[in-house]
Amino acid sequence: MQLKGAKKIGRKFQNPIPTDEAGFDKMPAIIMEYIKNKAESTPLKPLGPFSTDTAIYQTPPASGLRITWMGHSSLLIEIDGKRFLTDPVWSQRASFVQWAGPKRFFKAPLALNDLPKLDGIIISHDHYDHFDEATIRALAPKNIPFYTSLGVGQYLKKWGVAANLITEMDWGDTAQVGTDLTITTTPTRHFSGRGIVNRNETLWSAFVIKGHTHNIFFGADSGWFNGFADIGEAYGPFDLTMLEIGAYGKNWPDIHMGPLSAANAHIALKGKQMMPIHWGLFNLALHAWYEPIEILLELATKENITLFAPEPGKPTEVTGADYKSGWWEKYKS
Repeated sequence: MQLKGAKKIGRKFQNPIPTDEAGFDKMPAIIMEYIKNKAESTPLKPLGPFSTDTAIYQTPPASGLRITWMGHSSLLIEIDGKRFLTDPVWSQRASFVQWAGPKRFFKAPLALNDLPKLDGIIISHDHYDHFDEATIRALAPKNIPFYTSLGVGQYLKKWGVAANLITEMDWGDTAQVGTDLTITTTPTRHFSGRGIVNRNETLWSAFVIKGHTHNIFFGADSGWFNGFADIGEAYGPFDLTMLEIGAYGKNWPDIHMGPLSAANAHIALKGKQMMPIHWGLFNLALHAWYEPIEILLELATKENITLFAPEPGKPTEVTGADYKSGWWEKYKS
C-alpha cells in the first residue's frame, strides 16, 4: 500500500482530513483558560540535572536498538548500526526569541559537541519546539544529512546546511540510508509555520525508520485520525512507536493527541512497544506537566500496552520488555 502525497491549495498544504488548527478565532477562549489555569503546568521543583554517559556510545546496543531521550521530541536513535537525531532543540526556549516563550524545564543532558557521529538528522516540521535555529546552526558545520518535510529545506540552507545534504520529502516518499536502512515519511494531522503569515506553507510529517532488523515509527506531532491504521497496514508492525502525549487541550483536539488518542494510535499502528514523547520539557498546554505520563500509565495497564519510558539523557536499549523508569515521580509536588 502506497500512501498518497500531501495536497496543496495555493501555497498551503492540507491536512489528510478536515482539521481545526486552533487559529485566531480560538485565541480569546485559550487566553481565558490560561488566566484561570491552576494546574502545575510548570514544575514547582527544578527537574534534573540529567546527564548522558557518552562512553556508552562506543559499544553498539546488543539489541540493535537504543534510544536516548533528550526531552520533548529530541531523540538520539541508534538502530541497526545507524544513528539519527530527531527534532533537535538545545536552546533555552522554544521561541523566536530567547528572552520570552516556553522555557526548558531542564538543560539538555548532552552538549551538542559531545554527540556521537550521526548518520542523519530528521526534522518533522518547522515549529519552534521541534526546529531550533541555534541548534541547526551549531550542527550545520558537521556535514550531517538532513531528512525533512517539503519546504523546510529553505531554513536549513539559510542556517548553513549544504543543499546536497538536504532531502525534502513528501508523504509516502522513501530515502535510502546506506544499504539496509530506509526512512519513509507518512501523514500527520497538524500544521506548520514560524510566523503569522506563513502558516502551512511547509509540510509536517511522521517518519518510518526501517533497518535490517528493526522497524520504528517517529510520530512527531499529530492529532488523531484514521490514517494511523493505514500507516500500520502499509508499514507496520513496529517494534517501537514514539508518540506525542503532551500539549493537548480542549480547544485544540485536532492537532495534538494526548495520552488516550496516542494509545489508540499505537494500537492502530500495530505497535509492539510505545514510547511517550512531547511531554515533560516545555509548558505548552494547561495540564500539569506530569499528567500525560500518569494517564498513559493507567491506559497502558488497561489496554495491555508495553511501554518504554526512559529517564532523560540515559541511553536505554529497547528489548521489548516493559520499561517505566519513573524518573518523574520525585519531582511531583
